[in-house]
Amino acid sequence: MAGSSLFVVGVALAGCSRYVEPKIDPDSLDIPKAGPSPLTEVKGGNATPALWISIKEDGAIKITCHRSEMGQQVWTSMAQIVADELDADWENVEIVQAVGHERYGDQNTDGSRSVRYNFHRLRVAGAAMKQMLVEAAAIYWKMDPSECEATLGKVSNNQNSDTLSYGNLAKVAAKLQVPEEAKVSLKDPKDWRYINKDIASLTVPKITRGESTYGIDVDIPNMVYAVVSRPPQVFGKTGAVRDAKALAVPGVIRTVKLPDATPPALFKALGGVAVVASDTWAAIQGRNALEIDWIDGPNASYDSEAFGEEMIQTAKQSGTIRRKRGDVSTGLSNASKRVEAEYYTPHLTQSPMEPPVATARWDGDKLECWACVQDPQATRQTLSDLLAIDKENITVNATWLGGAFGRKSKPDFVVEAAIIAKEVGRPVKVTWTREDEVRHGYYHSVSAQRLEAGLDADGKANSYLHRTVFPPIASTFSPGMDIPTDGEMGMGATDVPFNMPNLQVESGNAKGHLRIGWLRSVANIYHAFAVQSFAAELAHAAGRDQKDYLLELIGGARTLDLGSEGATYPNYDASIEEYPIETARLSNVVNIAADIAKWGRSMPEGHGLGIAVHRSFLSYIATVVEVAVSPEGALTIPGVWLAVDAGTVINPRHTQAQMEGGTIYGLSNALFGEITAKNGAVVQDNFPSWRVLRMGEAPRAFNVQIVKANSAPAGVGEPATPPAAPALTNAIFNATGHRIRKLPIIGASGSKLSLPTKQTS
Repeated sequence: MAGSSLFVVGVALAGCSRYVEPKIDPDSLDIPKAGPSPLTEVKGGNATPALWISIKEDGAIKITCHRSEMGQQVWTSMAQIVADELDADWENVEIVQAVGHERYGDQNTDGSRSVRYNFHRLRVAGAAMKQMLVEAAAIYWKMDPSECEATLGKVSNNQNSDTLSYGNLAKVAAKLQVPEEAKVSLKDPKDWRYINKDIASLTVPKITRGESTYGIDVDIPNMVYAVVSRPPQVFGKTGAVRDAKALAVPGVIRTVKLPDATPPALFKALGGVAVVASDTWAAIQGRNALEIDWIDGPNASYDSEAFGEEMIQTAKQSGTIRRKRGDVSTGLSNASKRVEAEYYTPHLTQSPMEPPVATARWDGDKLECWACVQDPQATRQTLSDLLAIDKENITVNATWLGGAFGRKSKPDFVVEAAIIAKEVGRPVKVTWTREDEVRHGYYHSVSAQRLEAGLDADGKANSYLHRTVFPPIASTFSPGMDIPTDGEMGMGATDVPFNMPNLQVESGNAKGHLRIGWLRSVANIYHAFAVQSFAAELAHAAGRDQKDYLLELIGGARTLDLGSEGATYPNYDASIEEYPIETARLSNVVNIAADIAKWGRSMPEGHGLGIAVHRSFLSYIATVVEVAVSPEGALTIPGVWLAVDAGTVINPRHTQAQMEGGTIYGLSNALFGEITAKNGAVVQDNFPSWRVLRMGEAPRAFNVQIVKANSAPAGVGEPATPPAAPALTNAIFNATGHRIRKLPIIGASGSKLSLPTKQTS
C-alpha cells in the first residue's frame, strides 16, 4: 500500500504469517499545523480532549475524573462516557483524580449533578480525540479519514486489514488541530458500547485490595496529628485555657488556639484549641485532659424543642405566598370536607462512615492539602479567602471519601488543618472523631409544615394550602437570613404537581441557630414527607385507595408551568425546556412501582403497604414500602419496590445501588434520626444517641425498576431518599391505623413503635 512502512514477518506456524504494527515516527509525517483548541466553551464547560484523556504508547488510557468519588461510582460513570465515544478498549482504561482547579469547570460533587453537568462535554471530548486518532492514521496511510474506522483502541482502514493502535497514534494525534464541536460526530445511542451498560466498578477492586486512599490514609513525611476541642455553641468563644495536663500526656507536642469564629459561619473553622501529638490517640487523650472556659455566644439560648413549637405556630399563620392558583380561601370555605395536618421533622446529621479528615503542608508561602472533600475547587477558594493567600499557591488533592452526603462539601476541617500546620511548622493531619462530627457539623434544617385541603361532595380535592417553615441554608452564609430560598422552596413545595383549581404555597420565616447545610436530598426530605403523607390522608378522608387517589391528585398528562402561578423555580439549575416537569412521568413511575409491589394484594394482619412519589434532581421516583408491625410495636420492613425515571442512565447496576442506598438512608432518618440542641449545644454525641439503620433492620427484599428513557440524564444519587419516609409512614398507617406526622418514628433510644389506641383519621 502506498505510503505504508508495513512489513511482514514470516512465522513458522503451518506456513502462516502475522501482521506487525509499524512504529510511527511523528517527525517523518507531514502534519498540518494546529491552532488553539475550539472545545473550551461547549455545553458543560471545557471539552478539550487533552484535559480529560491521556494515551500512553503502550495503549493505556488515563481518563481524568474531576468529581469526587464517595461510593456513588462517579469514577466508573465518567470513564464510561469518555471511553464509549473514544471507542476505547475498557481493559486499557485507568481513571485518575483531578486536583481542584478552574480548568475543569464545576467540581462540586453535590446535587446529583456529575453526569448531567458533564454528559455532553465528556462525550464530545472522547469523540473529538477519536476523530483525531483516525485523522492521524489517515495521514500515516495517506488516505481520507472517511476510509478509516476506530474501534476498541485501534484504527483500521477499508482497503486492507492494517490496524494502528491508539498508543502508536497518540503522538501524531497530539499535533493535530482539535475539531470544532459542529464537526464532532457523536454516537447514536443504539451504538453505545459502555453507556447504559452494567459495567463493573473501577473502585471496588481497589477497595478490596486495600489500594484505595481515603482522607484518613494520607501519610506525609514528618507529619504530626491533631484533634480540636471546639466551643459547644456556634460562635461560642474560647476563654481561659489550662493545658498543663494535656501537655503531660505522652506523645502530646503542643496546643494551638484557633481563631474564634464570627458570623457568617461560611466554611470557617469553629475555633477552639487543637492538641498536636505524635499520633491521633495521643492527641485525643490530650484533648480529654484540656481545661477550657467556654464563653457563650449568640446561640446559647437555642432549644430545638421550644423552637419546633415556635415554628409550628408560625406555620399556622399566613406566610409569604410563593405560588398561587385560583382562590384557596374561598375554596376551603366552600368545601364539603376540610382536612388539616401539621408535620414536623428534626435536625439531621449526615453521618458519613468516614468523619472529616484533612492533611495540610506548607512550603514557604505554598500550601498543599489532601482531604476527603466533595469540592476541591471550592476548598481551594475557601483557603485563599480565609487565609489571605494567593489561590495559585494552593493545591488541593481530593482523596476518596468514605461517604459524604453533603457534609464534605463544607471544608471547615481543611481550614483547621491549614491553620494548625502553619502554626507548628510541620505537616498536620486533623482528624474529626465521631463525637466531633455529630456535635459540630452542618445540620439538615428542622422543619414545621401545615397543610389544608378542601374536598367536594365526591371526595375530590378542589383546594390545597401548604405552609412551610424552616431555617434556610442561606443562614449559614448571610447573618440574619431567615427567608427560605426559591431553590429550597422548589424542592417539593412550590413544584407540587397536584391538579386542582385552587392551590397556594406559602413560606414562613425561621432563624438558624446551628450551622445549616446540605444533606442528601436537602429540603425535599421534609417537603416530600409532608406532601405525600397529606396525599394519603386525603385519600383516607375521601374513602379512596391511596394509590388511585394519588394519581387523581396528579391528574392528566401535562407539563407544569410554575412561572404562570407566581413561582420562581430554579429547576435544580437546569433548563426547564430540557428538563420540564412532566406529570405523565410521575404517574408512570407510580403505576410501575404499584405493579411490581402487587398493590392491592391481601395483606396479613399487622402488614401494610404505603406509596409515595416525588420528583427531585430532575428524576421521578415512586416508592412502595411494606411494613409488618407486631401487637407490641416491633417493626420490620419485608420489602421495598421502587420505580425510577432518571432519563438516560449511564450504569443501571450502579443506579440500582443508588436507589437502594438512598432509600435506606431515608428510612434510617425517618425511623431514628434526630439531632436536638439544649443551651445552643447539640445533645447527641455518638451512635448510642444518634441512631442509623442496622443491617438486620434493612428491607428484606428490594426491587428497583429503571424506566428506559432517551431523555437527558438526571440525578440518581439523592432522589430515592425523599419518598422513603412518607411511603414508610403511609404503610404504618395502613398496618396499624396510627398516623405519624412527626419524625423520627422511633428515635435513637427506642426499639419499637409507640402505638396508641387505633386511629381512624
